[in-house]
Amino acid sequence: MFIPVNRPLLNGNEKKYLNECIDSGWISSEGPFVERFELMFAKKIEKKYAISVSNGTAALDLAIEALGISAGDEVIMPSFTIISCINQIIRCSAVPILLDCDPFTFNMNVEEIEKKITKKTKAIMVVHIYGMPVDMDPVLRLAKKFNLFIIEDASEVLGQDYKGKPCGSFGDISTFSFYSNKHITTGEGGMVAVNNKALADTCKGLRNLCFNPKKRFVHNRLGWNMRMTNIQAAVGVAQLERIEEFIKRKRDIGKRYNKLLNGLPNIQLPVKKNEIAENIYWVFSLVIERANPMTAETAIKKFFAKNIGCRPFFYPMHMQPVLKKKGFFRNETFPNSESLYKHGFYIPSGLGITDNEIEIVADAAWEIFN
Repeated sequence: MFIPVNRPLLNGNEKKYLNECIDSGWISSEGPFVERFELMFAKKIEKKYAISVSNGTAALDLAIEALGISAGDEVIMPSFTIISCINQIIRCSAVPILLDCDPFTFNMNVEEIEKKITKKTKAIMVVHIYGMPVDMDPVLRLAKKFNLFIIEDASEVLGQDYKGKPCGSFGDISTFSFYSNKHITTGEGGMVAVNNKALADTCKGLRNLCFNPKKRFVHNRLGWNMRMTNIQAAVGVAQLERIEEFIKRKRDIGKRYNKLLNGLPNIQLPVKKNEIAENIYWVFSLVIERANPMTAETAIKKFFAKNIGCRPFFYPMHMQPVLKKKGFFRNETFPNSESLYKHGFYIPSGLGITDNEIEIVADAAWEIFN
């Protein structure tokens, strides 16, 4: 039997709440589960307002637009991340300014931020990667010193804390994804979270085509249809009810893998914890060290041959063909990001994985790398 890289858990109140949607006929974005999900989510991450959207990429697009980032503005961000983070920056003719990452936590090198700040810098985009948080204190100090916005993408760390405060609570605007491989899922879906009411109202307008409250089909601004449906939100409510259980399970998966894979030759296992947080193991990563000539691509093929799904690490932004064609990042190099893509990947660690499957994957890893 094939072991997928992710299998979500949907054995709580999901069916019950979905039946309520169907029985009531409220299946669109007008249904009551949408507001219920938003209120629950805002409380969980200690933000005043949460605005649901259709997916995590939409959340990032909305964040850039809502903050008024436009042509010529610079946004400092990591090279080692998913392309969703850069899309709207490019589309609105702003300028992404990239940073390399730490080779162990995979997060952006915050010590390099100040060197990149210019008079054109408008925002710092923080992306928490794979389960460990970015060190936020230096980012917060720099944002205050230079009057910059913080866009905090916490899609991979919902339920994680930074020094006792929820990840996603630090940004002027924070974004989340509820894709099926996230800690909670709505299938597709996302959330934007803010403390500023005017900014919240802007986000609500932008996600809903900027309909005019007084004259519905008269538009003063271009927006998107980014609405989350009542059906998606119903699943989200059921999932969020179990977030603490899910986080415990994720950490248990990480601990079991760490025990079974301890001593695996020439393989770097994930950081268990550091002075700011304990790993939440959104994914369980393996990084092949230089003493082993195998690449991540080869290793993934070997796992697939054993009916085990794996996923490569992010392809760095400065290497993306679509961005190179547009003239970005010429002669720029970020060695840690490049090395992680070449040598890093992650093995099955979704919430639905069984302990027996974890042992099968671990046994395969020993066979492949020993």
